[in-house]
Amino acid sequence: MRVNSKTFGPIKKKSSDQRSDRLSRSCLEQPIILQLQGLFFFFWTNEAVLLLESTSYLRSEEVVVLSLSWRTVWGGGSGFQKMDRQFWSGALEEEEVPAESGVYEDYYSGRGAAMNGHGPGKLVDPLEDPVPGLGTYEDFNTIDWVREKSKDRDRHREITKKSKQSKVALMHSVSDAFSGWLLMLLVGLMSGALAGGIDIAAHWLTDMKDGVCLIGFWFNHEHCCWKSNETTFQDRDSCPQWQSWGELITGTSTGPLAYIMSYLMYIFWALLFSFLAVALVRAFAPYACGSGIPEIKTILSGFIIRGYLGKWTLIVKTITLVLAVSSGLSLGKEGPLVHVACCCANILCHLFTKYRKNEAKRREVLSAAAAVGVSVAFGAPIGGVLFSLEEVSYYFPLKTLWRSFFAALVAAFTLRSINPFGNSRLVLFYVEFHAPWHLVELGPFVLLGIFGGLWGALFIKANIAWCKLRKTTRLGHYPVMEVLVVTALTAVVAYPNSYTRMSGAELISELFNDCSLLDSSQLCGYKQPTNTTAGVGNSLGDRPAGPGLYTALWQLALALIFKMLITVITFGMKVPSGLFIPSMAVGAIAGRLLGIAMEQLAYYNHDWLIFTGWCSPGADCITPGLYAMVGAAACLGGVTRMTVSLVVIMFELTGGLEYIVPLMAATMTSKWVADAFGREGIYEAHIRLNGYPFLEPKEEFECSSLAVDVMRPRRSDPALVVLTQEGMTVGEVEALVEGTRYSGFPVVVSAESQRLVGFILRRDLLISIDNARKRQEGIVSASKVVFSEHCPAQAPDAPPPLRLRGIMDLSPFTVTDHTPMDITVDIFRKLGLRQCLVTHNGRLLGIITKKDILKHMAQIANRDPDSILFN
Repeated sequence: MRVNSKTFGPIKKKSSDQRSDRLSRSCLEQPIILQLQGLFFFFWTNEAVLLLESTSYLRSEEVVVLSLSWRTVWGGGSGFQKMDRQFWSGALEEEEVPAESGVYEDYYSGRGAAMNGHGPGKLVDPLEDPVPGLGTYEDFNTIDWVREKSKDRDRHREITKKSKQSKVALMHSVSDAFSGWLLMLLVGLMSGALAGGIDIAAHWLTDMKDGVCLIGFWFNHEHCCWKSNETTFQDRDSCPQWQSWGELITGTSTGPLAYIMSYLMYIFWALLFSFLAVALVRAFAPYACGSGIPEIKTILSGFIIRGYLGKWTLIVKTITLVLAVSSGLSLGKEGPLVHVACCCANILCHLFTKYRKNEAKRREVLSAAAAVGVSVAFGAPIGGVLFSLEEVSYYFPLKTLWRSFFAALVAAFTLRSINPFGNSRLVLFYVEFHAPWHLVELGPFVLLGIFGGLWGALFIKANIAWCKLRKTTRLGHYPVMEVLVVTALTAVVAYPNSYTRMSGAELISELFNDCSLLDSSQLCGYKQPTNTTAGVGNSLGDRPAGPGLYTALWQLALALIFKMLITVITFGMKVPSGLFIPSMAVGAIAGRLLGIAMEQLAYYNHDWLIFTGWCSPGADCITPGLYAMVGAAACLGGVTRMTVSLVVIMFELTGGLEYIVPLMAATMTSKWVADAFGREGIYEAHIRLNGYPFLEPKEEFECSSLAVDVMRPRRSDPALVVLTQEGMTVGEVEALVEGTRYSGFPVVVSAESQRLVGFILRRDLLISIDNARKRQEGIVSASKVVFSEHCPAQAPDAPPPLRLRGIMDLSPFTVTDHTPMDITVDIFRKLGLRQCLVTHNGRLLGIITKKDILKHMAQIANRDPDSILFN
């Protein structure tokens, strides 16, 4: 028989291990095709074994197997007449085999299909022919970190191997290594540009509630007065070009009618902005509401929430964040900016195959994006990196630390180039205190830490109770009405008080301010003492409080009560709402009040023992702005339980590097006090409220239970649903999958032995069966499903089998039934497992999922285990 070499194309030389694997996985015995000195030979007799042994293609043990196979197929060399000549002529003269696919797979598959009586076809092997959708995850499911990291490792090895073969492959390897840094550059640029636009737009719309610029409505109050030639330094907040709504409507800036009209316009704009925000969220992107940090933490732990980081969420969150902040609600934009940055990263990941097709690699980028979000929110790139490491990230390797730092640097540089604050500074609240702090002041700083811890614990419990009320009552059915009612209440109460009327960032900046000679703020309304001694620079020494300061004090006290109450019901509404600025505002008010009290105490009692030696009469002893800064850190730490990252953010935020020790003392005190009432921060509490499967890395698990006590099935449950290695048909597998809701199935040798073979995911199983029905001829419900390495013998008229060994996890994580649960929990946390199989002497007993562990932990904490909603 003449063989046309053009029919087959060149046959690539494969290694012995590869060839052995190919032959061992073949379900039918095949003829041997060899290439010797460029010519093709077919050996139909046993004498070919001698030639085979002399070649470098096959090892001796493989030749023996092939020799035995020949005897079986060809009947000891005399079975050539038994072959189907029509099949061979068709296979050799008509079928064209692509050179890249390899002659063995296609040629053997056609031979096997013919022997089963179904004509030339192809046995679909997921290893050889990837199936679209295989290896992906369903919505609200947890990824398999081990599998994803293994996929990336194999991909990297393949690229490294090919890079040694050609210059093109080398360039591809270099571009693949550089793609991560390029992606970080794009994330930093995009996030910085969006943050700058959000800052500018929010400042403009916030000022629009008070009035309008006559020379251009697109100017905010500050920029409008910059362009005026009639603005004086003492009266720099007013200019003829800027008119309030009362003055514009009534023609006068004073009088009750002008005040009422300004009051009504303030409420109108607040309601309009909040209505637009909640309407856009409800209509186009429901995931755009809230802070986003609890969901980001859950996503970074491996959870899948489709659409949460999509383009529509990014667009709607960017627009509605500006509207929500401008409406005057007690919320901030800093937390949602983390969500915005992660949306940018997720969208840009689709430009790079390495990150688009690997969920674990994408989460490394999202960890860096969380750092970028804090960097552009506060102008604190180093604090952003530490925030991502301490508070948000679940898996944070050293490579991600470097890339996070680079991305935060790019984002901060981009924001600085845009200069949204107009002060040529990157930080949000720049302060310059002129007096150092003293050791005696650590006592008041610790008091602020205690207040912050108590406030944080109280806020978490109150906010979670309110959110539960919203979820379980009719209040949750009317999110638009809730937002409008809260906005109206906020606007009506906030307008008469100048400290609640201003935005949260403006209020904090006012409270951090250190009074100087030229300050006209009410907080600087001191009496001028008869014996004036100047402090350092243009600062003044401690002075007695005047009428203006007393007015500011009771206004601040009312503002403190109002902020504490309104923030509880605002956080969690269906608009973008951050918690950083409201929490800092509460702490800054309390700190300023305590600072002024200490200042007056030192002024009137400078001869007390605690003041002698460092506080002389007329000296600048106490800095109330420093107390406000420490109080802000204490309250934010009590709510979020941040420590190291919070201190770094605060000194980057204010530029007050000298005051790290007071910040550290207050932050640690607030954490200790808050932890005494509950170890959960506000983000962990909302994760638990929403039922997300999140294993908190910082939470300690103390229980004496064993794996057998937590695994499913329990003693009263039905038997564990498993797949057998051989013997099940396609129809039986489909019926078993459709009759259950499990995310995966263990594969055992047989129902009797229960010896574990592997684990297969439900999604991969369904996709593979559906793909085989479409692409592999002869696959019917009666076809055998085979998970073994070798296909069992079948009847001549039986349909071809379906091999699914390639999609099975051959090395699932297992523990014994006597493994302590604290060790099992550590395994789940550190390896990111979604399930673990329990065995006893090698026999499969049950399975433990992350959901089972969370339910067990909830039972131990006397919580409802059914609150864990997702898998």
